Amino acid sequence: MIKKTAFFLATLILFQGVTFASFWDKDVKQNLGNEITREEFPESGDVEPRTEPEPSLVITGTVEEVNDINLDECIRLALGNNPRIQAAMQDVFAADARLKQTWSAFFPQFSWQTGYTRIRQLQLSDVFRENLVYSYYLLGQISASQMLYDFGVTQNKATISRLDKQGYQIALTGTVNDVVCEVKKAYYNLQYSLEAKKVAQDMVERYEAFYNQAKAFYTSGTSPKVDVTIAEVNLSNAKLMLIQADHAVEIAMAKLSNTIGLPYASKYKISDNLRYNPCDITLEESITTAQESRPEFKLAEIRVEEARQNLKLAKKSYFPTLTAEGQFQIGGRHWSSNHGYNFGGYLNFPTINGMLIRNEIKEAKALHQKEKSASTNTKNNIYFEIQQSYFSMIEKKNSIPVAFLGLKQAKENYELSYGRYKVGVGNPVELKESQVQYQDAMLQYYNSLYQYNSARAELEKFIGKNISNDEVSLDLGEVKGKKKAKK
Repeated sequence: MIKKTAFFLATLILFQGVTFASFWDKDVKQNLGNEITREEFPESGDVEPRTEPEPSLVITGTVEEVNDINLDECIRLALGNNPRIQAAMQDVFAADARLKQTWSAFFPQFSWQTGYTRIRQLQLSDVFRENLVYSYYLLGQISASQMLYDFGVTQNKATISRLDKQGYQIALTGTVNDVVCEVKKAYYNLQYSLEAKKVAQDMVERYEAFYNQAKAFYTSGTSPKVDVTIAEVNLSNAKLMLIQADHAVEIAMAKLSNTIGLPYASKYKISDNLRYNPCDITLEESITTAQESRPEFKLAEIRVEEARQNLKLAKKSYFPTLTAEGQFQIGGRHWSSNHGYNFGGYLNFPTINGMLIRNEIKEAKALHQKEKSASTNTKNNIYFEIQQSYFSMIEKKNSIPVAFLGLKQAKENYELSYGRYKVGVGNPVELKESQVQYQDAMLQYYNSLYQYNSARAELEKFIGKNISNDEVSLDLGEVKGKKKAKK
């Protein structure tokens, strides 16, 4: 009896254990993936670094304080602070001084001399059989000379110096064009970085909405915990992209400040957004404008003329110089015992080395021909640069409406996907793909605007003149705006 009772109790306990294990296993399977240890997988908001408040975005130091800054203000600051422009200006000043040094050959030359001399004439001592030693005093000797005519040598030198000065002036204009182009591109890059940061902020907000929606679905029991985890991962990635976008803004601002010439300036705000600036100049108009305004085009012609003047100067190596000269002296055996003077005109011929001069002329001829060829090559390169930049601008211009249409379609697709997810018929993978496509479409649209404005700045640099048009925004892929006459 006891054995039967023990067997019955053991069977009952075993049955209850199997039943409990079955229910426990079923409960574990139902909750598998729905519970996450927060110590191991914390919320993304719990691991965010602390951020300091934004400093005042103001330029301080060598310029006046401003809260907002635009492209024109950046260019004005660059013209006054960029060291490349300052260095090019000093080259112009130095060339002007060299030109005046050349013309100084036509100004009289004065000199003054005083001294004491102890003389013992060797030859006279041998003749008279006694040492003739005496002192000679020179209280003062004033000399004056004036070059009257050098048969055009000084004129040629002055012409070369004047052409050299013009070359540096044109080089200054070219430097200004380069700096202005760099400032424009850096400014547009900063605008693009700010727009990309706005896109990143917008994506963070959208992923937060996605996360909150997924969490609400999980709380109501209509979706598993894995949807919440996916939304949380996407939110963390979006915040990481926002950090990177903020860093890109800092770098773009530092680049613009350095291009302006104020690398240590405080942060500042820009007062306008990245926009489409219409440009309807033709290729023929671009080439014609470059012939009139492009600094390198004029500089090539000046280099040819300078080489021609050097050739003329080399051919005048045989010519003499007509000079008038006079002296007045006070001195003698005592400081003021006597005085004297002399004056006259001289025709001074240079020392002639026929072989040297002949080969100098040959060298000048070769350099003249070289400058002609270099000028032709420079003009050809200018034509190519204009064509390349013009067609690149047209390409970027035509891509803007396409990018805007893609943005519109991506936004519509995202709204449909998010609407489907909100009513419970969508899935997180579909919503994530639509969000990524929408983000890429926004970045592509702003990148198209940035690329177009940069290409326009390049074209303005290559033609040597700014192109003036109204700034307009795209409205549903259509460009609206009134054109202005090109400068």
